Amino acid sequence: MCLNTDIQCKCLLEGDPCEPCKMMEKHNKAEETHLSNTSGIPEQAESTCEPDCADSSAVAKHRKESQNWGWMVSGIISMNVLILGCALVCASAYKYINISKAHLQIYLVVLLILTTAWMIYYAVYTARQEHAIVYQDSHAGPIWLRGGLVLFGVLSVIMNIFKIASYVGYIHCESAIKVAFPVIKIAFISAQTYFLWFHAKDCLQVQKNLSRCGIMLTLSTNLVMWMTLVTEESLHQTTSPENRINETEYSSRSTYIARAGFGDDECTCSHSSCSIFKVAYYYLYPFNIEYSLFASTMAFIMWKNVGRLADKNGHPHFIFRLREVVLGPVVGLILLIAGIATFIIYEMELKIYSYDDQDSNENALMMHFVMNIVIVTLMSLATVLGCGVFKLDHRDHVSEKNPTRNLDVGLLVGASLGQFIVSYFSIVAMIATGASGYLNRLNLTWAIIMVIQLGLQNFFIIEGLHREPHHEIDPSTIITNPYPEKEKDESRNESGASATDKNMTGESVHCSDHCSDHCSEHLRKLAWKRRIVKEVCTFLLMCNIILWIMPAFGARPQFDHDTEITFFTFNVWTAVVNIGLPFGIFYRMHSVASLFEVFLRS
Repeated sequence: MCLNTDIQCKCLLEGDPCEPCKMMEKHNKAEETHLSNTSGIPEQAESTCEPDCADSSAVAKHRKESQNWGWMVSGIISMNVLILGCALVCASAYKYINISKAHLQIYLVVLLILTTAWMIYYAVYTARQEHAIVYQDSHAGPIWLRGGLVLFGVLSVIMNIFKIASYVGYIHCESAIKVAFPVIKIAFISAQTYFLWFHAKDCLQVQKNLSRCGIMLTLSTNLVMWMTLVTEESLHQTTSPENRINETEYSSRSTYIARAGFGDDECTCSHSSCSIFKVAYYYLYPFNIEYSLFASTMAFIMWKNVGRLADKNGHPHFIFRLREVVLGPVVGLILLIAGIATFIIYEMELKIYSYDDQDSNENALMMHFVMNIVIVTLMSLATVLGCGVFKLDHRDHVSEKNPTRNLDVGLLVGASLGQFIVSYFSIVAMIATGASGYLNRLNLTWAIIMVIQLGLQNFFIIEGLHREPHHEIDPSTIITNPYPEKEKDESRNESGASATDKNMTGESVHCSDHCSDHCSEHLRKLAWKRRIVKEVCTFLLMCNIILWIMPAFGARPQFDHDTEITFFTFNVWTAVVNIGLPFGIFYRMHSVASLFEVFLRS
C-alpha cells in the first residue's frame, strides 16, 4: 500500500494497482462525472431559457413602442382638433372678422359626425369580438358619474329642442346650418351617453392604437364643444342691445337673459315664443356645459385604460350604513331645506323685481348672502374638525396607483379654481371700492369664507380618499394571553364542541378577562374617530348639494349685485363669471361623490 501520498506509487506503472490507488481512481472518476453533470445543467438551462427570455423581452419592447406610438398619434390628433377649434371659436366671437358662427358650426358638425361614427363602430366591434374587453377598471365610471351624465344629457337634449324651435323662427334670415346643428348634436349626445354608460369601464385589448385615437377624438370634440358653449354664453351676456334706454337696467339679470336667446338684434323672430326660449336657455345652459365636462372626464379615463391589465379583484365593496350617524345628516338636512326655501324666495323676489323698489331687491340679496355665509362658515368648522381627526388617525395611505383616483383628485382641485377665481375677483372689487354698505360687506365676507372653505374641503377630501379603508375588528381576534383560551379550548373539546365549530355557527369568542379592558378601549378609540368622520362627511355632503342647487338652477347674485360689474366693467366680469361658474357647479357635484366615497371608506 502507498502510505505516502506525496510519492508517486509505482504500482500503476507495473500494471498491478494497489488497493488505495484503486479507491483513488474510482473517486476521481466519480468527481469528474459529477462535475460534467453539474456543468451540463446550466448550459442546458441557459440554452433553453435564452430564447424565451429574448422572445419575452422583444414582445415587451414591441408592446411599449406600440403604446408610445398610439399615445403620440392620439395626442397629435387632439392638439390639432383643439387648436383649430379654439381659433375658430375666437374668430367667430367678433363680428368684424370674416368668420361667422355658421363656419364654426360646420366644423363642429364634422367633428360630431366623425365622433358618433367611431363610437358606433367601437360598440359594434367590441360586441362581436369575444376577447376584446377582458379587463374592466372597477374605479372608472361610477354610478354617480354616469347618472350625472344621463341627467345632463337629457337636459342638453331638451335645450337643443328649444334651440331648434327658436332657430326655426330665424330661418328666413339666417343659415340653415343653425337648425341642422342642434339636430346633429341631439344624435351625438344620445350616442355618446349610451357609449359612455356601457363602455366607461373598458380596458380594451384589441385595436389599441385606433381606439386611442378615437377616444382622444371624442375627448377633443367635447372640449371644443365646451369652449364653444362657454364663449357663446359669455357673448350672450356681454353684448347688450343697442337700443337700450337705461344703462343701469341692463347691468343686472335682465341683460343676462336678454342676450341668452339668439344673440342677433338685426334678425327678428317669426313667432312669439322666442322670449320663452330665452328664459329656458338661461336655466339650461349650465347643464349643457356640465355635460361636456362629464363626457371629457370619462373619455380621458377610457383613453388611459386602453391596453391596461386591470386587477380582476377590483376595489373592495362598501356597505352604506347610517348607523350611529345622526348629527351630521340632521343639521345638513335643516340647512338644505332652509337653503332651498331661501333660494325660492330669492328667485320670486327677483322675478317680480321693480326698479322703482330697490328695497325688495336688496332684502333678497341680503337674505341670500346671509344664508350662504352661514352654510359656508359651518362647513369650514366641520372640515377643521374632520382634518383634526385625520391627524389623530394612523391609517396607512393607499399605495395603489390608479388613473381614476388621480383624475378624481385633479378634477377636485382643478374645478375648485373656478370658484376661487370668482371669489378672489369679488374680494378685490369689494376692498378696492371700500366695501361700503351692508351688501358689499356681506359679499366680501362670503367671498373670504368661501376661499377658506374650498381649501379646507379639498384637503379633507384628498386626505380621506388616500387613506386605507377601515376594517371591522372582531374582539375575538385580539388575544394577549393565550393560556386561558387554551384551557377553554381543551374544556370545549372534552365536551365535544370546538371553538371553531362555535365560530362557524355564529358564536363569537370573547377576549379573556386579562385583555377585555384593552379590547374595549381599542374599539372605543376606533369608534369615535370613525363616527366623527362620518358625521362630517354627511354634513358636508348635504351642504354641497344646496350649494350646487342654487347656482345650477339660476341664482346669479354676481349679476344682481352690481359692484363687481361697475368695478371690472360688464364685459370683464361676465367673462369671469361664465368661466368660473360652470367649474364651480361641477366642483360641488364632484365633491358630493367624493365625500360619499370618504364616508364609505370610514
